[in-house]
Amino acid sequence: MHSYHDRTKHASGRYAAGPAFLDWDCQPNPFREFEGARRLLLPLGLDRPTPAFSQLDSVAPSPLNAATLGLFLELALGLSAWKEIPGARWALRNNPSSGNLHPTEGWVILPPLDGIGEAPALYHYVPLFNGLEERCRMERLPADLPPGSFLLALSSIAWREAWKYGERAFRYCQHDVGHALAAASYAGACLGWRVRALTVPGDETLGRLLGLDRPGAFHRHEGEHPDLIALVSPDPVGEVALAAVAGEWFGEANRLSEDHEPWPVIDEAFAASLRPDSPAVMPWSARFPRLPGSAEAAGTLIRRRRSAQRMDRAVGIGRDAFMRCLARTLPDSATAPWWAFPWSPRLALSLFVHRVEGLASGLYMLVRDADSLERLRAACDADFAWAAVEDCPLPLYLLQTGDLRWAASHLSCQQAIAGHGAFSLGMIADFGRTLDEDGAWAYRRLFWEAGMIGQVLYLEATAAGVSGTGIGCYHDDEMHDLLGLRGDVAWQSLYHFTVGGAIDDTRIATQPAYGHLSGG
Repeated sequence: MHSYHDRTKHASGRYAAGPAFLDWDCQPNPFREFEGARRLLLPLGLDRPTPAFSQLDSVAPSPLNAATLGLFLELALGLSAWKEIPGARWALRNNPSSGNLHPTEGWVILPPLDGIGEAPALYHYVPLFNGLEERCRMERLPADLPPGSFLLALSSIAWREAWKYGERAFRYCQHDVGHALAAASYAGACLGWRVRALTVPGDETLGRLLGLDRPGAFHRHEGEHPDLIALVSPDPVGEVALAAVAGEWFGEANRLSEDHEPWPVIDEAFAASLRPDSPAVMPWSARFPRLPGSAEAAGTLIRRRRSAQRMDRAVGIGRDAFMRCLARTLPDSATAPWWAFPWSPRLALSLFVHRVEGLASGLYMLVRDADSLERLRAACDADFAWAAVEDCPLPLYLLQTGDLRWAASHLSCQQAIAGHGAFSLGMIADFGRTLDEDGAWAYRRLFWEAGMIGQVLYLEATAAGVSGTGIGCYHDDEMHDLLGLRGDVAWQSLYHFTVGGAIDDTRIATQPAYGHLSGG
């Protein structure tokens, strides 16, 4: 994976290989559907109350039924709005995606449920109508599930990203898996459910379970790759064992594009990072200070989240709100979304602070894994101060003061939003250690963790009255240069992000997410 990662780095004078132009006639369909599969609409529950965003860690469990499942999937993977300009219309979703291209597909394996099915079954989720397609009617469930529980799986169609981003698309697919896992964790928390990724099943096991090895699963140039499967349960249950099951299969996948541009290096990256069946990961436990959060309904915040396209350079953020944003990125195993991620945290946040009330402008580091502090400090520029921020309960360190607005924008591929926001950041991975200890597949897992951090920042920014934007385009090694890490492959930047005051484009109209179902 070192080879792929180096090959797909951006730099000021050389960008990773991508398409020469965007062939709009072949833009992939963002909605997968299976013709011939039984289809059922789930209740939307748009008016159903949800808990306060600050109270998601202590919600009493709801029963599993068609209504609660519909709300869960809508909040996790459903539509949040439609956008329109003359001649074009596109959907936004509650789980963010690089370029709004949405390579991530959602699946559920359910026990028999009234109003859904009389037998255990694998269903494909279709966000376009918040509904399910019965892909396989199973003889039995593939696992011994606790009462009121079910399985949620995620997979990626890399062509949707590669159409626009070329070879770097593999990275973005993994970001999106992390965003989707965190979005599902927040959605489950609204119902008192715990979402936890399973650590034992490998890609081949999951691919067979989802039928991705079967004819009709996808067009040959639109390969779909299994990513992860999670237990969704009313109780904080650990690992469950999956077993192969027989069943009757239905449906054939729609074709997403009329033509395709091949990107062999993406297929090679998937093959090189194939995840094997593994022993269960021992659960990690970490606790961090909890700072007061928003009393607004979580469902309202989730549906209101947007990716800012432009930032108002005059808008800042208060110190308390800034600290809340950072606090929720810390991997507290007793809070959403982090109880969904059973692996040890391996990312630190290198922060460009521009306009945070009561905090000096400059470069900071949030160390999310205490075990990495001394090694990261030793790897960085020897002139950095590493001064603990005063009156701060978080592991936040000031490296140097100064105006870094230009540097932040330059490093993020000259995107002004990184310098115009109140703050921006790069996510620095304990890269060499993770791949050495856990194997090449952990490359994907590092990006999942980055995507989860991004989802936290999106929602916390929304709760603070500002906006966020994930930035997948950045100059990898120039970011390393800034930190003094050049030549040290042990640490790599995986994702950038910015938070600030969004400037809305009034030329774009907004329509309700599911108005098309009622003709509204």
